[in-house]
Amino acid sequence: MNSRLNILNPYPFEKLAKLFAGVTPPANFAPINISIGEPKHPVAPFLREAMANALDGISIYPTTKGQLPLRQAAASWCEKRFNLPTGAVDPEKNLLPVNGTREALYSFAQAVLDESSPGLVVMPNPFYQIYEGAALMYGGTPYLVSATAKTGFLPDYENLPEEVLQKTRLMYICTPSNPTGAVFSRERLMGLIELAHKYDFVIASDECYSEIWYDLPPSGLLEAAWQAGHKDFSRCVIFHSLSKRSNMPGARSGFVAGDGEILKKYLHLRTYTGCATPPFVQDVATLAWSDESHVEANRVLYRQKLAEAEEILSPVLPVERPQAGFYLWLRVPGGGEAFAKRLLEQFNVTVLPGGYLGRPTPTGNPGDPFIRVAMVASLEENREAMKRIARLANLFDCGCS
Repeated sequence: MNSRLNILNPYPFEKLAKLFAGVTPPANFAPINISIGEPKHPVAPFLREAMANALDGISIYPTTKGQLPLRQAAASWCEKRFNLPTGAVDPEKNLLPVNGTREALYSFAQAVLDESSPGLVVMPNPFYQIYEGAALMYGGTPYLVSATAKTGFLPDYENLPEEVLQKTRLMYICTPSNPTGAVFSRERLMGLIELAHKYDFVIASDECYSEIWYDLPPSGLLEAAWQAGHKDFSRCVIFHSLSKRSNMPGARSGFVAGDGEILKKYLHLRTYTGCATPPFVQDVATLAWSDESHVEANRVLYRQKLAEAEEILSPVLPVERPQAGFYLWLRVPGGGEAFAKRLLEQFNVTVLPGGYLGRPTPTGNPGDPFIRVAMVASLEENREAMKRIARLANLFDCGCS
């Protein structure tokens, strides 16, 4: 067996299962699970109908590069969404369909890292654990940069030591951030791109939450690259998905876009992995990337849930309003792990301790004081969950058991 499997850390939900072992939630509260970022909003009816009508494609082998209409639709969406001129994203060389961002973020490291000199893989702390797993399995060394209140809940990549940047081969960024909801400005993205060119590394920008925003649409890496004059998107690759944007996590459909030379080599790798997207999924994805009305309807629901959450929680907890995404990153009394366990024991609500998304540093695990709350349930369930979280916070405040 591959010995590197032994250095992979347990996945957050393995840790959660151990934390809750032996816990019997109270039967007088209906269970509410808001620990996983799995959207529960309904899929738009026209997409469901299109999926049913496209099932003849089940008898066709898909190509790894994907159908041209899908690539054209996704490229056109990129151009409109990120203020790029028509034709800036060439569907023949600058974009590939993938089976969701998770598999792509993982396998992309295999294309970028050279085992003869794998170097450092820079990533935020806390993070989406796929970044770490990809680095470890493909021979890189994770270099974690803490995202705390002091740094605006984003990693301070701009002030990395020179010796770190010289060894960096791949930099993962997550904007909007999972779990904090913070967003890199276009100016900061432009600065990171300049670092990538100066020190010869690749930026993988996980932007799968970009379409759930509350005030202003977040900037993206390709937009920043174009504005910085890098019109070939060199050293820049973005990752997008229909999972959050269109409530279609089960379709496992997304795309990567950016540097054509990198994607040419990544396509070569993918032809060996068997990760081609089924034709009937591609047909529906083509429609989804071509329509914005269902996406805006989705945002309306998340805006309402955030407003209610702020109203309910702000009197008892410090609520950092996320710029985008559907997570609340809540600092809670007693620390994330203790709070999450008591929340299940007393109120039958499941959330994720923030420390399970982070790693220890000399000053502690930056996620330990927090819980991550996924506002993915219905309006009614979300409202009820926030009320229960507030009740537990009040119990901590008064010293009650």
